[in-house]
Amino acid sequence: MRRDWYRWSGDTLIVNVHVQPKAKCTEIAGEHGEALKVRVAAPPVDGQANSALCKFMAGLCGVAPSAVQLQAGANSRAKRLAIHAPKRLPPGVSAEP
Repeated sequence: MRRDWYRWSGDTLIVNVHVQPKAKCTEIAGEHGEALKVRVAAPPVDGQANSALCKFMAGLCGVAPSAVQLQAGANSRAKRLAIHAPKRLPPGVSAEP
């Protein structure tokens, strides 16, 4: 099945994410349109939700937090992340670029 919320650029995984801040826990919550929906426990204050999202995705993909870059959406719920050389893939992501 083709998913529109991610694509490959070489060995970098580009993921469109819809973030729900101030959730009970940090978790993947399915899809939201053409984005992966992620709930984060951190509030959307001073970049806390962005930081929590990047750390969560880094842990999920088995990379250091420095390998996850917020490319777009710093002040929005709709974000685009670049994950360099993920060792594991989020649910629904194919290893085929």
